[in-house]
Amino acid sequence: MSSALFVALVLPVLAGVHYYVWRRTVRDTTAPGSLWRRGGTVLIVLLGLLLIAAPPGERALPATLATAVGWPGFLWMAGILYLSLALLVGEVLRLFLLRVERRRAGAALPVETGARSVAGGEPAHRPDSASSGTDTPEPAPSGTDTAEPASAAPLHPSRRLFVGRAVALASGAAATAAVGYGAYTALGPPRIKHITVPLARLDPAAHGFRIALISDIHLNVLVGRDRTRQLVDLVNGTEPDLVALVGDLVEDADVADQGRAAEPLADLRATHGAFFVTGNHEFYSGAAQWVRFVRGLGLRVLRNERVALPGFDLAGVEDESGAERDEGPDYEAALGGRDRDRPVVLLAHTPAQVEEATRYGVDLQLSGHTHGGQLWPFTELMGLVDPNVAGLSRHGDTLLYVTRGTGFWGPPVRLGAEPDITVVELTSPRA
Repeated sequence: MSSALFVALVLPVLAGVHYYVWRRTVRDTTAPGSLWRRGGTVLIVLLGLLLIAAPPGERALPATLATAVGWPGFLWMAGILYLSLALLVGEVLRLFLLRVERRRAGAALPVETGARSVAGGEPAHRPDSASSGTDTPEPAPSGTDTAEPASAAPLHPSRRLFVGRAVALASGAAATAAVGYGAYTALGPPRIKHITVPLARLDPAAHGFRIALISDIHLNVLVGRDRTRQLVDLVNGTEPDLVALVGDLVEDADVADQGRAAEPLADLRATHGAFFVTGNHEFYSGAAQWVRFVRGLGLRVLRNERVALPGFDLAGVEDESGAERDEGPDYEAALGGRDRDRPVVLLAHTPAQVEEATRYGVDLQLSGHTHGGQLWPFTELMGLVDPNVAGLSRHGDTLLYVTRGTGFWGPPVRLGAEPDITVVELTSPRA
């Protein structure tokens, strides 16, 4: 996204959301001019600035400073999302509590009807200068014998402050729980999934062939070498016949910055080796340098090409984002001129590439990219727009499997889309 577009579209939205959060969590819960209000205002402004600075800071800042800015900045991306959603839900609670408080205030007010006080039950007395020492009730003015509705009674500022604090506290607790659980999920070990995919043309000799599918590691200033080592150990523990890494190894960095974090990939073990295709973030970071580096680690990089394996062909194409740099996918080079009696498995980072895969008679496409939506409610919204967010689906004669990946983009939080490594077992109906 260009800087001009960011300033014109995104920045006003961010400013508006931050104002809403400040209004509900700071202004409505503190006294004017108090230390709490000043401190809360400074905190909201600081978090907003860190959120804006974190993404460009990954490249522009020294590693230590980028990490120091990245943790609060990226966490606040998820934090303000869930705090805003919780506060919006809290608007209903706010209206209910304010109504209750107004009724209580109205019930506590003395209301006079005629000569008798409703609150105290005692007659209203006034000295009458015209009658010698006798008390006579003052006639009620015409039209004043109807009491004001309790719901319209004025609310004392302290009670309004109580309601504001109750809603802010509940919203903050809900948002903290969501972000905390999401961070635990994102930074913890991914789930190992097993699926069985029947391929009609698969040679019986390849029945039971196991592909360990891994995607979207997104090495960045928040996760590094230890994370890669953890993933390699998990993949090796599945004892696969082949490892397929389908793009977005890195988030937005040069080999000089994140190469060391990727080095444990050299220890991947599989009978027929490990294969890699580019994702959009490789092109954002400089695909050529990462392709060279990954090859140096011993992975076979498929750049619009295919290889013959026992029982089927394995093909790989570049990500579509490479087309802007004249390095996009070439389906003819990868899939044209092959033996149509042999099934082909295609590695392609983006699920949308299945449209071309179908045209070329691909039996199975393995993809990532979506992170399964990563954050609720985007997990649901993405499914409404594109059903190929995660899992297995059929497109004509082509099967598509999309993994949720192992990493995260932006906030180190996953809610409703746990990370996974998928072991895809190919089966033959003729076996």
